[in-house]
Amino acid sequence: MSDPADNPRDFTVLGQSRAAPRPEPALYLVATPIGNLGDITLRALEIIAGADRLACEDTRVTGKLLQRFSIERRMTAYHEHNAEEAGPALIEAVAAGQSVALVSDAGTPLVSDPGYRLVQQAHEAGVRVVPIPGASAPVAALAASGLPSDAFFFAGFLPQKEKARAERLEELARVPGTLVLFEAPHRIAASLAAMAAVFPERRAAVCRELTKMHETVYRGLLPELAAGFAAMAEVRGEIVVCIAPPAAEAVAEVGEADRILAGLLAEMKPAKAAQEAARLTGLARRDLYRRALDMKGR
Repeated sequence: MSDPADNPRDFTVLGQSRAAPRPEPALYLVATPIGNLGDITLRALEIIAGADRLACEDTRVTGKLLQRFSIERRMTAYHEHNAEEAGPALIEAVAAGQSVALVSDAGTPLVSDPGYRLVQQAHEAGVRVVPIPGASAPVAALAASGLPSDAFFFAGFLPQKEKARAERLEELARVPGTLVLFEAPHRIAASLAAMAAVFPERRAAVCRELTKMHETVYRGLLPELAAGFAAMAEVRGEIVVCIAPPAAEAVAEVGEADRILAGLLAEMKPAKAAQEAARLTGLARRDLYRRALDMKGR
């Protein structure tokens, strides 16, 4: 069965049918709602309906979006398990003069999904890439958190294993901005406990089910949030955690420690340099040793 790209497709908004023009040849990165389907933009609907090809993570998820806006068309699966095969075919389609729309299951493509590979391939092939902005869970959470938003760092998901998670949090402790992370509901209590151990003085916001019926934002110091979630019988839904940045004094302290470490490493091995830096700065030797190894390239 052919997908009649040469014929105009329609979509329906608020009960009214609108025609979707055929976009120019390009790879379009189309943001879709993170929960509430009403957050889709008119431009996104035009591209989704009008593009020659529609690539998505899960055809079942995208199918619900198409059904909501009365869009009838075929979809091409593009996800981490078939990216090697599906990616080149999509790039070839654009190079041959077609328009390709890429959507993720929710939010903006490339934010914590495999779409970046496709964009890399597009640039290498000289194919035009066009972002169609819209919903983004990290930005929505940051806006709702009440935490500083002039500088922030999106860190995706933390490692699942306890040791690796603690090490990653220690690395993130030096970031001079609000941290934004994703977490699964069955791991949120353990992750908050780990965060509280590294950042006991920092405020945070746990944003759950953003834009959906049971949207909730929990705010407080990390130890308070960790205790609260540990007491919950069950946690459900999509979760984004925002953590306040370190105090200016802490950032300056870390910078001074790095300067001292760099000087000591010129004459000492990492373990000895960390021990001496700990004596001079009062910071934890374990953290300084890890930093020394990073400086030496392990």
